[in-house]
Amino acid sequence: MTYAEQLAEFVTRATFDRLSHSACLQLKIRVLDALGCAIGALEGPPVLLVRKHIEDFGGRPLATLIGGGRTAPDRAAFYNGALIRYLDFNDAYLAKGETCHPSDTIAAVLAAAEYAGSKGREYLTALAVAYQVFCRLCEVAPVRAKGFDHTTLGSFAVAAGVSKALGLNTAQTANAIAISGTAFNALRVTRTGALSHWKGLAFPNTAFAGTHAAFLAMRGITGPAEVFEGNKGFMDAISGRFEIDWSLEDLERVNRTILKKYNAEIHSQSVLDAVFDLKRKTPFEAHDVERIEVSVFDVAYNIIGGGEEGGKLLVRTKEEADHSLPFMVATAIVDGQLTPEQYSPDRIQRQVVQVLLRNITVKPNEAYSRRFPDEMPCRVTIRLRDGRILAREGRDYEGFQTHPFTWKTALTKFDQLSQPYAPVALRRKIAAAVENLEHIEIARLLEPLAKVRAPNSTA
Repeated sequence: MTYAEQLAEFVTRATFDRLSHSACLQLKIRVLDALGCAIGALEGPPVLLVRKHIEDFGGRPLATLIGGGRTAPDRAAFYNGALIRYLDFNDAYLAKGETCHPSDTIAAVLAAAEYAGSKGREYLTALAVAYQVFCRLCEVAPVRAKGFDHTTLGSFAVAAGVSKALGLNTAQTANAIAISGTAFNALRVTRTGALSHWKGLAFPNTAFAGTHAAFLAMRGITGPAEVFEGNKGFMDAISGRFEIDWSLEDLERVNRTILKKYNAEIHSQSVLDAVFDLKRKTPFEAHDVERIEVSVFDVAYNIIGGGEEGGKLLVRTKEEADHSLPFMVATAIVDGQLTPEQYSPDRIQRQVVQVLLRNITVKPNEAYSRRFPDEMPCRVTIRLRDGRILAREGRDYEGFQTHPFTWKTALTKFDQLSQPYAPVALRRKIAAAVENLEHIEIARLLEPLAKVRAPNSTA
């Protein structure tokens, strides 16, 4: 039996009854969180371009678009996925050599579930499968250090989750995994150097492609059976050898995923928590600051601190801003918050922020690196012009696995993000559908999602 077939058997064996109460709750919290992110992104510039792209090209109206309209399932996966991803405010999973955003699979599995006329419990099961596959591959087969993007691993997860939602058999599922995992190996340059719109669209594109692959497999199209272990396959060409006994896997990995408290790259969360705590306990302003020193674990330094993935002091766009730890710290000090509003072009270019971020030094700390990913350790030292030194060490934050969101916390975040686009009654209807997802048809969730509107929408 090939590795893809073993994985396919895990997918087809999965049932809702195997989900613990905790895993079910955490999945629903992540769906609510992702939908808040999606609704809050309805006016995102690249999202509007994707919407025009889909409207121009059309597609059979088989799947719902958040904000209204219908299109083909793979294109719905792309557009709704772009909404979830644009704000960079959705969940994450931390492994030693890889970080991913498992909720990036939500849109693809949702489109497939709608196509299949699924119940909510079937959707949650398929989503749990996608989460498990994505997170476990990040643990055992990280690709970042080899120059590939985490969306490469996500291609397997999307194919697995969509196949489950469609109710494909083991052979069809193995072919979907083989096609998707062979065809969509993405480069890490997406997130290094000068960042572009593609940072937020790379996984939506993987969601589109993986959904497409699963539908091809449903029709009977076959893929390379030895996608993992074969000659020039994934292990040979990219990841190296690894082992997962899929017969022993559960559906509980969602419990170790984490949510964002602040609208900022995931590895910045504990740093920002420390900054806000210092500012709350000893109020000061940007003009009071002489310099700031931030000590972090190596992954944070390399991705957002100016390490191996490029300097972070030249910040011109939203995509560069939410991946620059100096910018995020500077903005937290200037505005006292980090929400989508902080990433508007005029706010990014403010002189007070641009000057302050250049007085922020980020350095890696070997001891902190050894504690990651079980903790997100950091130390922030703020030296004020009057000679005072403010310092705080952090290890986690609200939203981390040690301090998870409650449903109430998730609902507050959902309301904050979606309020401009949905009245109270509509927000309550969406939240109630998510809260009771295992007891309803998936169509009951999609109906109110189609009614949210951007303020200037004519739809």
